[in-house]
Amino acid sequence: MFVSAIIAAGGQGRRLGAGVPKQLLEISGQSLLQRSVEAFLRCDRIDEIIVVVPPEMAEAPPAYLGSAVKPLRVVAGGRRRQDSVANGFSAISDRADLIVVHDAARPFVTGALIAATIDAAQESGAAIAAVGARDTVKLASTRGDVPPQSGRSPEGATFVSRTIGRELVFLAQTPQAFRREVLRDAVALGQGGVEATDEAALAELAGHAVRLVEGDPRNVKITTADDLALAGGAPVHPSAARRADRPDALLGLAPVRTGVGYDLHRLVPGRPLLLGGVALPFPKGLAGHSDGDVLCHAVIDAILGAAGAGDIGQHFPDTDDRWRGAAGLDLLRRAAAAVRGAGFEIENTDAVVIAEQPRLVPFLPAIVGNVSEALGIEAARVSVKGKTNEGVGEIGRGEAIAAHAVALVRRK
Repeated sequence: MFVSAIIAAGGQGRRLGAGVPKQLLEISGQSLLQRSVEAFLRCDRIDEIIVVVPPEMAEAPPAYLGSAVKPLRVVAGGRRRQDSVANGFSAISDRADLIVVHDAARPFVTGALIAATIDAAQESGAAIAAVGARDTVKLASTRGDVPPQSGRSPEGATFVSRTIGRELVFLAQTPQAFRREVLRDAVALGQGGVEATDEAALAELAGHAVRLVEGDPRNVKITTADDLALAGGAPVHPSAARRADRPDALLGLAPVRTGVGYDLHRLVPGRPLLLGGVALPFPKGLAGHSDGDVLCHAVIDAILGAAGAGDIGQHFPDTDDRWRGAAGLDLLRRAAAAVRGAGFEIENTDAVVIAEQPRLVPFLPAIVGNVSEALGIEAARVSVKGKTNEGVGEIGRGEAIAAHAVALVRRK
């Protein structure tokens, strides 16, 4: 079964009052959009992802959407949510048997919840995540259809019409999953003029039964500034929003951030020894899915970590043949582009290579030059040092080489 996911991120989030689309605001260093997309990238039940964003963002999408480990397409959204999902539906693969729709504003979705909705939709045609009401549920009404009241009430006051059994009330979430033909009917109904707040409602109106799957109370939707604060995000400052000069500007966090990186590879015969893209004369090289350049790999994790943009395994997994034998410098250039796409400039990096042999001093100028070029910064802002392990452990025995790195990035 081929499963496509549509991430709905086409809105502007005006209720949040941030001045930029809310899906670009951050929680713990990652935007709502990136968190939602990465949840679907990690889920092994998803075969492709369609990300629907505002038209201006579709023309220049964030860099992390261009380095996905699965097929991913970015399409422009429409005026309403249902228009955006319709645009996403038109972009899915012809192979898609089932489609999952998810709001980017729900950044805490889990792989287990995604899988549960997929399984239920495969069996029943359509399924949505939903949580049961925990509080007593009251149906509101005006005085016209409630019993007469004693005393006086303000004009326009709202009253309880009746109490509804909470066991019958569920609060809808996403993901929502549909067999292809069910979502096709729902989209067609929406394009025909029917309005609804989600695709499940359109599917219901099109005559399809929608199954409920137990949702997750932590799978909250970020709608207001209070929601963002409760979720651990930075407060929204309107003055900062007015200063934003990019559609993907991220607000409210410290302008300078640091990250750390580490990597270790075994030394083996028959491989070239590459450090910072420089081939060192040595009888052994570093084993790895790529070229094993521990220095580049450590710096990659440092800059990605500083920007809150994931790690090397998420961007360049060793399960993907695209990165087999890939040059560390090329991966470093891609990671630097992802950092800039996340709204940061790289200020400097400092790295230590730990190797018993060979001696690195003669090669350091060339190594620094390569790393600075890949990062797009001056060589004066790159430091690389060589240390031994004093004969201790696998590094001291000449069985491996390791590297540590730190990086400083600054918000644009």
